[in-house]
Amino acid sequence: MPISNQQVISHPFLRVLYEDDYYPDHVVDRGKAILLRLCERIEAEQPADLDALYALTQAATEEFNALEEEFDSAGSEIETVAREEIGENFWFVACAYGFEDADAEELIAGRDW
Repeated sequence: MPISNQQVISHPFLRVLYEDDYYPDHVVDRGKAILLRLCERIEAEQPADLDALYALTQAATEEFNALEEEFDSAGSEIETVAREEIGENFWFVACAYGFEDADAEELIAGRDW
């Protein structure tokens, strides 16, 4: 299902990571894909409240947890800069879909990074 939210379509997901050679583009591409799938799920499932949104963001957070191994294998890691950028992108997604009252930490509460 193609994404219809114009804010999401034009958003430069994980821009900070793409701009830093420490983060391999092929791994960052996978992170961007996780965020885009999250957007697709939000549009398809239309969560009615924060608990429903958090269930979706938790699933995406678990995908990022698994992606950490790929960062490690590529000589990188999800460290402070990456954590902040990923967290900010989750926050952007929540706001883009009308969940401005979401707790930024709760969006990624299950993170291992």
